[in-house]
Amino acid sequence: MPAQFRDYYQTLGLSKTASADEIKSAFRKLARQYHPDVAKDKKVAEEKFKEINEAYEVLSNPENRKKYDTYGASWSQAGGRAAGGYHSGGMPEGFGGMSGFGQAGEEFHFGGTGFSDFFEQFFGTRHGRGYSGGRAFEETPQRGSDVEADLLVTLDEVLHGATRPISLRRPGLTQAQTYTIKIPQGVREGQRIRLAGQGGSGNGTPGDLYLRVKLQQHPDFYFEESDIFHDVEIPAWQATLGGELTIPTPDGRVKLKIPAGTQPGKKFRIPGQGLPMGKSTRGDFFAVITIQILTTLTAEEKAAWEKLKELQRN
Repeated sequence: MPAQFRDYYQTLGLSKTASADEIKSAFRKLARQYHPDVAKDKKVAEEKFKEINEAYEVLSNPENRKKYDTYGASWSQAGGRAAGGYHSGGMPEGFGGMSGFGQAGEEFHFGGTGFSDFFEQFFGTRHGRGYSGGRAFEETPQRGSDVEADLLVTLDEVLHGATRPISLRRPGLTQAQTYTIKIPQGVREGQRIRLAGQGGSGNGTPGDLYLRVKLQQHPDFYFEESDIFHDVEIPAWQATLGGELTIPTPDGRVKLKIPAGTQPGKKFRIPGQGLPMGKSTRGDFFAVITIQILTTLTAEEKAAWEKLKELQRN
């Protein structure tokens, strides 16, 4: 049964014509508002934060956004794949498909992964794979299909590792099975966590269950390999004259000294405060400077800028 459609534009408070910058800005604003670290009602905020992340995961990716915009609320009638990863009809060109074929009729439903059923069904990530297809002879044992789902992992879980319960309801069953999975410290985007023998059933060896890691977007930081980046916006006068300010890092707030004459794009490195690279080493943290340009000026501010302009001409 197809999952209920989710309006990602509505989640972020945007129109369908929103630009990439508007999508990013809306995400950051809402993510700061609902981040569990700052919200008063942490349980409600955690669910809302997951919804915001899922919407941004789709709309910030041009390929995913195009697919989403093309099929919209009628995605399940547009030839998309069925809930369990098995599709018996034609597949529209460019629609998110399967990386293999699961056994016909197998429907797997997950809980605790951080993503909705709609996301998984639409973008073709919860599926069985590894079944050779074709017609199997009854006397020949067939290995069960591997099952794969996305797992949304927070920055805190990457930094420190964690255990988390997830649930899996198998085809034809109403009762879900619960597993406690270990998220290793330093886990990376795209890495898969394997639960051997917990995939699809066959008339031979069961398949495996794979949870594919997706890093949860953060309102203040972004990641490149083992490094963490944070954009720091400073006024033009501070870039010119220098100064000191306090910035957030995953390890707490730190003071950053801005030298006089700092240029936009300048990166200040804090070693060893990035993502884990092993049991005892981490990447680096970088504060990236952007210059705040005033779009409105008071009469006094305008007079001051005019005076500066005259001084620079002389």
